[in-house]
Amino acid sequence: MIVKNVKVYREDQTFADGEIRILDGVFEKVCTGAGRGEGILAEKDETVIDGDGAYAIPGLIDLHFHGCMGDDFCDGTKEAIGRIAEYEASVGVTAIAPATMTLPVEELVRILSVAAEYRREEASGQDARIRADLVGVNMEGPFISKMKKGAQDERNILPCDASIARRFLEASEGLVKFIGIAPEESEHSAAFVKEMKDDVHISLAHTNADYDSAKAAFDAGASHAVHLYNAMPPFTHRAPGVVGAVADSPQVMAELICDGVHIHPAVVRATFQMMGAQRMILISDSMRATGMPDGRYTLGGLDVDVVGNRATLVSDGALAGSATNLMDCLRTVVKKMGIPLETAVACASANPAKSLGIYDSYGSVTPGKKGHLVLLDKDLELKAVIKDGKVL
Repeated sequence: MIVKNVKVYREDQTFADGEIRILDGVFEKVCTGAGRGEGILAEKDETVIDGDGAYAIPGLIDLHFHGCMGDDFCDGTKEAIGRIAEYEASVGVTAIAPATMTLPVEELVRILSVAAEYRREEASGQDARIRADLVGVNMEGPFISKMKKGAQDERNILPCDASIARRFLEASEGLVKFIGIAPEESEHSAAFVKEMKDDVHISLAHTNADYDSAKAAFDAGASHAVHLYNAMPPFTHRAPGVVGAVADSPQVMAELICDGVHIHPAVVRATFQMMGAQRMILISDSMRATGMPDGRYTLGGLDVDVVGNRATLVSDGALAGSATNLMDCLRTVVKKMGIPLETAVACASANPAKSLGIYDSYGSVTPGKKGHLVLLDKDLELKAVIKDGKVL
């Protein structure tokens, strides 16, 4: 397959006129700019797609979301994961790392075991449907703070425990890539981080930690911050909290929910300036109502009302994830928050791929990587999704 007449997104985060060949499911050749020469010559019977000047970007990667189209990852069925993956691919999100909620340990173990089984079957390639690749799991609980629980069920919250964490890793067969903690909730949190950091990314999630507690966790080896600003203390001039600790820890990657509800556009712009785009990861944090009509849904066993793109707990009105997919978040970042398209694409593809440890196969339009390509028109509307060389 050849995709021609497109603006190719390059690893240096610029666009250049060019064309792309996808062969056997991977990018085989990418020609851009002055090096194009005569371009890529089509072989006999090779499919040629005219992109008509579209932006050609790598498939997006959402490393923190819960569900869509009425399904939730924590429903714990392969059928639910499959439907979620199918919807995500349809909107240009071609790799996913869904997030768990704070549920009983045994239930989480079962959910992770199902995900591992789904991943084994996915790898066999027996299903012809085009679905986003399941590349990881992001564990948002249960080692969090009751003070900042958000839409998590506090009855299932536990202090961080390495033996439980290892059960999660074993059940998932390596799919778990992030485990969140609230470091202030255990005097042993630094020891937990040091013990686990070589096996899984430790993130700060749903935490009431002050600057010192958060910085100590990062210094011990925690390397990720879950939905920055949300479910953590505010960033103020005398109490910088978790946000300040992230800013002072250049090795830490930070998630941002950019649905236009969770974070003010001015704060998004300021965060990019303060921390640098290379550390920002756009996420959707979407829940099962995404792609569905307004109404009442559930998240982690709690009732949620959804109106437009705002999801709130019935019990206390707290924000309960989003109802926006990652591609729509990218549009919001560019059109309403003033972040350049080139930067936003990196934060929704390359950066999450690097954080997940899969940048050798995902996250850029580079020869040898998986042929996941999204074509967007000048208004950033979807023209086509190509996954592993197949057009959706």
